[in-house]
This record gives sequence, structure tokens and C-alpha cells, in this order.
Amino acid sequence: MTTSRPIVDIIRKESFSACHRLHSPYLSDEENREVFGKCNNENGHGHNYTVEIKIRGHVDAKTGMVMNLVDLKALIEKCIMKPLDHKNLDKDVEYFKTVPSTTENLAVFIFDSLKKALLKPELLYEVKIYETDKNSVIYRGKVKNIYSNGMRRVSANICANMSSDSDS
Repeated sequence: MTTSRPIVDIIRKESFSACHRLHSPYLSDEENREVFGKCNNENGHGHNYTVEIKIRGHVDAKTGMVMNLVDLKALIEKCIMKPLDHKNLDKDVEYFKTVPSTTENLAVFIFDSLKKALLKPELLYEVKIYETDKNSVIYRGKVKNIYSNGMRRVSANICANMSSDSDS
């Protein structure tokens, strides 16, 4: 008789501060002002972001853990805190030199960075970023079938978000 091991989510939360300017190299200056409003300020603006990393997997029979939280903390330090905390995202992070530094794209950057660094990348389930108390973004990686009713739609990036950089 085989006993199935439970599947459990573990979540680690961390906070970091960073500044950015919402500006797309694919839009004119006028279009950027129209789309991003005050968040397109040439000098940028800052946020105190909170990020939650959700790991999902089977509880190991020997250790009783899905993943050692000490290891997850070290990965968060390497993949999030060192490259992003107290940085200008647009100027200090190579990825954002060609990608608009929206919270949606920040979630993708963090997810992809963690996925590359994890020994078992399949354990990474979700990255959730709180940009403000009212706005958050969730990214769960690349998804092929996003409809459970049989309709198929292929999408490279799926983000659930609340309007980036606005308090409304």
C-alpha cells in the first residue's frame, strides 16, 4: 500500500525598496506621458515593495519539509534583495534597460530569477508583489492552457494585476 505524500505551500515574505520610472522605449515621450501620467516623471519615484514567494510541493518523508526555509531565504537574498533593494530598477538592473519596470514585469523578473536558481525549479509556484497597500501583482510563470472548460489559448506570460503604480 502506497501512502501519498501531502502537497503543501510554503510562503516567504520579504520587503525591499526601489525606485523606477514608468517609461516604455516602444512609446513616444508623449505616449509615455499619456499612458503613465505622473509615474513617467523623469526623476522617477519609489516604492516599498513586499514580495511573497510561494513554493508548492510534496512534503518530504525524511525531512518533513517541502523546502528548507533557510535555503529559500538565501535564494531570496541572492535573487531579489541584492539585485533590487535600494536600487534604481531602470538604471541598476540590466533587465529593465529594455523592459518597462512595471510591477508586472518585476514579478516576471523575480520569478524567472528564482526559477533559474532553484535546485528544484518545479517547486516555484507563485510570486506576489505588493506595490502599495492597494495594488498587487501575481505571476505564476508560463501557462499553456489557461481555460479549464476545454478552450485553448496559448500565452507566454500570465499576470493577474491591479493597475500598476496607481492608488485607485
